[in-house]
Amino acid sequence: MKERLSVYLDAQAMRALIDYADRRGKSKSLVAEAAIASFLSPDATERQEAAFTRRLDRLSRHIERLERDVAISVEALALFVRFWLTATPTLPEQAQAAARAKGAERYDAFIEALGRRLAKGPTLLREVSLDVPTNASQADAPSPNDAVD
Repeated sequence: MKERLSVYLDAQAMRALIDYADRRGKSKSLVAEAAIASFLSPDATERQEAAFTRRLDRLSRHIERLERDVAISVEALALFVRFWLTATPTLPEQAQAAARAKGAERYDAFIEALGRRLAKGPTLLREVSLDVPTNASQADAPSPNDAVD
């Protein structure tokens, strides 16, 4: 047997209740009863905690991927800068203007190539193997004197 209960709702809550009941094809009374039962249920907090835990786990995995991607990017940039600094001789004063012009031209080409690569497909981060051990010793890292083909 069901008991009668009179409840006063503000206009916004009442509209939400009516809309939800209409969308589900259920009575307002049934929707309100289910909502109250869910609110008073002892496992509601457990379900909510499980949902939060899943979300936090997903965020943690996302942050770990971001950290990995940033680390790969920083290492790639550091290797390039180290190689460039060790392989590029300083230019005499009279050749620097021509070198700046050529550098600007090469930079523009680089930006275009980067844009094409990012737009079309696999990035460097996707090409880097996840199987590379994270505890690789520095002896395995290439030195600035190593030949680059």
